[in-house]
Parts: sequence; structure tokens; C-alpha cells
Amino acid sequence: MAKKSRKQQPGGTPATVALTTAGTAFTVHSYEHDPSSASYGEEAAEALGVSPDRVFKTLVADVDGELVVAVVPVAGSLDLKALAAAVGGKRAAMADPAAAERTTGYVRGGISPLGQRKRLRTVLDASAASHPTICVSAGRRGLEVELSPEDLTALTTATLAPIGRA
Repeated sequence: MAKKSRKQQPGGTPATVALTTAGTAFTVHSYEHDPSSASYGEEAAEALGVSPDRVFKTLVADVDGELVVAVVPVAGSLDLKALAAAVGGKRAAMADPAAAERTTGYVRGGISPLGQRKRLRTVLDASAASHPTICVSAGRRGLEVELSPEDLTALTTATLAPIGRA
């Protein structure tokens, strides 16, 4: 994987800037986003020619009144009960989209687990560990970043837990 610096990546996002600043190896993948696409993650997997179990979507949930980031494969869905358990909570629900956008600084469909305006607790689905690299949003629709799950875990201080459902 090639390192990209902000100079090499025109229109760098907070996510790519965070990766560059940390000195993390990553690859940026861009594609033409189709506004009529029903699923941002599945669109990304198809456009990039990557298996949907290696492309991860970033979701924001409310766990007992605290916003938490969940990163799960686009091939499945988030198990809210498992997410709550992973962070020691009782109840989880999807966060209000406006609150998620305001807190992270990203728009829906482009929320990245990296470079968020306010750093939130993050849980990465345990299936990520079975891949040498995974793709997550680079901070805008049509832009993905590929990096190792270990680097993503370290940069976000994520908890690894089985929070995805097939």
C-alpha cells in the first residue's frame, strides 16, 4: 500500500489528513458516486471490485445516551444489542442522522471512523481481523480508504467485537 500525503491527495479529507499525520500506510480509492444508489457501502464495494465483506460501513449509534461509532461489513448489518454489550451499555439505537453528522463533521454516507470532529468510542466488527486490509469511508461519498484493520483499531482506539450480523 502506498502512503498518500495531503499534497498527493487533492481535496484531502480529515480522515486522509489524520492517516497522513499518523504516518499510517493507506491507499485511497475513488469512484463516481451515484446519488440514486440504495446502499453507499454496496455501491463502494461494487465500484471498487472489492468483496463486500472487506468494505466496512461506519454507523453512529446512541448507547445509553452516548454516541458510539460501529464499523461493520457492508455485506451485513449492525447488531445493536451486541454493540451495547461491547461498550458496557444496556440499550442501543441508531443515532439521529443530524446528530451523527454534527458530531462527526461528516455527511451521511461519507462518515469515516477517522478524523471525526469529536472523537467517539469506536467498535470494529471482529471479522475485520480476518482480512489483511479493509476499506472504510475516507470522509465523503465516492471516496474510500484501504488500510490494515490493526492500523484502524490503533488510530481509533477501537474495541474489536462481534457486532455485525450476516
